[in-house]
Amino acid sequence: MERVWPVSSFRERYLTNIWNLPNILTIVRMLLIPVFVVLHIMGHGKLALLVFCIASFTDWLDGHIARSCNLITDFGKLMDPLADKLMVCTALVMQGIEGVFPVVAIVIVIIKELVMIYGSSYMLHRNIVVQSNMWGKLAQCSFILALVLSFWHHDFEAMALPIDRVILWIAVVIAVIALVDYTLASLRTLRGLKQQHAG
Repeated sequence: MERVWPVSSFRERYLTNIWNLPNILTIVRMLLIPVFVVLHIMGHGKLALLVFCIASFTDWLDGHIARSCNLITDFGKLMDPLADKLMVCTALVMQGIEGVFPVVAIVIVIIKELVMIYGSSYMLHRNIVVQSNMWGKLAQCSFILALVLSFWHHDFEAMALPIDRVILWIAVVIAVIALVDYTLASLRTLRGLKQQHAG
């Protein structure tokens, strides 16, 4: 029978002693998501872009501080990538609503992220945190670049050079590669655990 991870263990591991600077920056990044949405809806594109850039900067900053100051926590390992996914997916959807990005690309990304969230949750119940790999980080950077450039989409379109969409599709391909890599790594980890239990 598979071991179910008790809720109390989850709280003890992930919600204890979370108040350090990297984790606060992660929480701030999540709080900036609705601010971005409101500004975007109200037509304040450049302010929305500024909020998005600030959120993206906190992504780099909290990781840098956590590593350099030895403030890495299980909460950060769990919530940092989730905050990144929510911010990027929200921005993609908003740009999709505006007709800047193709719906197909956005649907692929959302499906990929839902699969990742389900897989991460499955692994989490087995006391395993799925962390970012090289492909995931590269995809994240590519999405951020595409989203920043997308605020000048009409200018690129006028020049017949939709570079923001080109980078978006590159990011989508990298994200799919990341999903395959995560899946294979997770399967290897689960097989290793089964072999340990069997032994």
